[in-house]
Amino acid sequence: MLPAQDAFKSLFMNIACISNFPHIVRMLGLGVALAGSVHQQAVASDNVPAAAQKQAIVFKGATLHPVTGPAIPNAVMLVERGRIVALGTDVAVPPNTRIVDVSGKHIYPGMIAANTVIGLAEVQSVRATLDYAEAGAINPNARALVAVNPDSELIATARANGVLAALSVPASPAGLITGTSALIQLDGWTWEDMSIQAELGLHITVPAMRFNPELYPAPFDSRLEEMRKLSVQRIKMLEEAFDAALAYREARAQNLAGKPEATKVDVRWEAMLPVLSGQRRVFFHAQDVNQIRFALNFAQRYQLKAIIVGGADAAELADNLKQQNVPVIITGIHKLPLRRGADYDVYYSLAAKLAKAGVSFCIARAGTDDDAPNERNLPYEAAVAAAFGLDPQEALKAITIYPAQILGVADKLGSLDAGKFANFFITDGDPLETMTNVEQVYIQGRKVDISTKQSRLTDKYRQKYLQKSQAE
Repeated sequence: MLPAQDAFKSLFMNIACISNFPHIVRMLGLGVALAGSVHQQAVASDNVPAAAQKQAIVFKGATLHPVTGPAIPNAVMLVERGRIVALGTDVAVPPNTRIVDVSGKHIYPGMIAANTVIGLAEVQSVRATLDYAEAGAINPNARALVAVNPDSELIATARANGVLAALSVPASPAGLITGTSALIQLDGWTWEDMSIQAELGLHITVPAMRFNPELYPAPFDSRLEEMRKLSVQRIKMLEEAFDAALAYREARAQNLAGKPEATKVDVRWEAMLPVLSGQRRVFFHAQDVNQIRFALNFAQRYQLKAIIVGGADAAELADNLKQQNVPVIITGIHKLPLRRGADYDVYYSLAAKLAKAGVSFCIARAGTDDDAPNERNLPYEAAVAAAFGLDPQEALKAITIYPAQILGVADKLGSLDAGKFANFFITDGDPLETMTNVEQVYIQGRKVDISTKQSRLTDKYRQKYLQKSQAE
């Protein structure tokens, strides 16, 4: 995450992220970097962003899966100016409309990755391509959007499997308030083009509150006490940051009321004003029951619009979550239990338990830099939840309309409904099945290239062995 005003850092990071030789880019001067930037972009990716939709398009013959209603077989969907205009079995087609016959296929709304560093991380072992964390613990002014690299190969990989929007999240192992996330669509020339909501929510990493004495037997038990003290210190830092932001809000209000003593603008506390007024959500990254309980109490204390990210133990506090109307973003189904004595399927069945308890939820992935290349596997997380008690339709909603509702963009994304963005993909089957192929992708009505680095390498080396066989 980069402050908006840090233009030079933004320039060099964007160039470094798309370069095959990031260490060279960092050493070069500005003039050389600018001269080579066009070439570096061409090397990084062959995926050219699609032009805006100019002609109305009708898709006919496919089974539409609106998600918010039952499937519509042999249907028609009219798309114009980047939005869905109408869908059903009886749709009036205006003149000069391009007809796309997709008979026998299935059309689904684009999936939403609700917890990821996609666009902020590329190669885990190359530091120059990682730009998801700021130094220090309190960084509410850090904005994820301005650090998004539109030329990332990982964007194309996720998009090719139907993941068409992502919440790009600032993340820092040492951070407390890590910054503001951005909701992006996975196609565009620049981060401005990709932006759906530039500043969606503030992210807080709740300090660890689960300390296992078995991991620190004597004589190492002193380490456990140090961890407890550090956790207490970090909680105090978090409370002090919010108290300082409240005091800043009061001081600024007096300035606006014409009081003589001026308060200098502090970009950190200024970024927290929409949070304190309830205009912006707060994402609490919390896994165990103590962390979740702390997050709920903290949100009540400061009157915050809270969302739990992680929620491994969320089922244990389902009543509290429902009562306070706090949704949960489950960060991965394919994980081992937190505790040695827990059931093996505690994560697999978590979504079903929350659904049964009436808690709003959606399914995402871990959101780490080593997980970013695997965002394409999002539908298979939902598939496992369906295999362990979650209704299959609910599983599909958990990666489409439910994240859209939780993120506050259900008027734009998450389902096939008139008036929403025409963000959808066409398949030959159920997207929760690994054997299903995504054949076409559309983002705001424009057909997007679904080739990836992997598919291009496949085509390249298929030619190699074809040439060998022909020579023999």
